[in-house]
Amino acid sequence: MISSDYTAALCARDSDAKILLLIIDGLGGLPHPSTGKSELETAHLPNLDELAASGSCGLISPLGPGHTPGSGPAHLALFGYDPWRTVVGRGALSALGLGVDFAPGDVAARVNFCTVDDGGRVTDRRAGRISTEKCAELCRRLESIDIPHVSVSVVPEMDYRAAAVFRGSGLGDEVGDSDPQTTGLAPLALQSRGADSERTKEAAESFLRQAAERLRGESPANMVIVRGFGSYPQIPQMEDVYGLKAAVVADYPMYRGVARAVGMEIVPTGSDLSSKLQALTDRWPHYDFFYVHVKKTDSAGEDGDFNGKVRLLEEVDAFVASLRDLGPDVLIVTGDHSTPSIMASHSWHPVPMVISSNWSLSTGVATEFSERGCLGGSIGQIPSSSLMALALAHARRLSKFGA
Repeated sequence: MISSDYTAALCARDSDAKILLLIIDGLGGLPHPSTGKSELETAHLPNLDELAASGSCGLISPLGPGHTPGSGPAHLALFGYDPWRTVVGRGALSALGLGVDFAPGDVAARVNFCTVDDGGRVTDRRAGRISTEKCAELCRRLESIDIPHVSVSVVPEMDYRAAAVFRGSGLGDEVGDSDPQTTGLAPLALQSRGADSERTKEAAESFLRQAAERLRGESPANMVIVRGFGSYPQIPQMEDVYGLKAAVVADYPMYRGVARAVGMEIVPTGSDLSSKLQALTDRWPHYDFFYVHVKKTDSAGEDGDFNGKVRLLEEVDAFVASLRDLGPDVLIVTGDHSTPSIMASHSWHPVPMVISSNWSLSTGVATEFSERGCLGGSIGQIPSSSLMALALAHARRLSKFGA
């Protein structure tokens, strides 16, 4: 798997080329049974289709055939890190993205406010997608949780999501999730591996018991589930690995967190595309590499909202025209993973991608930005962790390997 381990030694050529990586979260889909067309094939995407026709196209696979990725490893792969060896818990990424007090020795976990029935079974893993304001209110209710010898802080993230940071001596992050990942089941019992992680498990169990007490009678968010326990990450930074001064334009904390973990600077932005464009425009002269993230397409896919995802893709297509107006030397458009609406979940399917630069190679076969359209491009199907090598090559930032 070609990753930063190989490319780092070759990043010796000076270049002032600007790289812009647009990640449309959950981009890939599958054909709708009634039309035989995916969301991308259904949407009207003149700008993306033009990029596909003139650029280098292909498909990327986040983890390899058959493996369904979470957002964290999928993004680490996009940034050129081997996702199987560079493992960071989702909770750590959330804590980093929120900018909370999170330091080496701490362990963070992702928190979902959820709905459970009288039998303790999860009926809605997202508590009806409560508002961020309601999430903040409920987090304040959990501030009084008291765990002997361990402090815990709970910080709202977005909608039904929050992050919990556990601080105490000898805490490990090898703790399994309580999230059953489906409805109709009770939350899972926490499992630990190792003495340090046993302490974390016991603290988390106490946290869950006390949270249930404080949320009893609340509707729809009457319980929490936790997953993605993670310690403070120690990852080689992009400036050291690639020589890039990199920035992230993302409103969602987890994606800011994964970018911050690899050394990107956070550019403040709103959730709408116009805010992202303004933030990007304002900082354009100051960075070599920009990572821009769009979240709502993934949410629509997870909700099984095929038409909603189509509409959001069309909004992003107009955004792409504005990105091209900035004049990036290398423009890459892809997704972190596929979230087919007909599955209402992340999936293992490869993701369309296109690279536009002076060095792009069009085959004349790929004329549509879609799963099947990009399959006919010059890049073929590659691991997501190889994408940064292509980005650097198109920016003329990679030296020749060997004599």
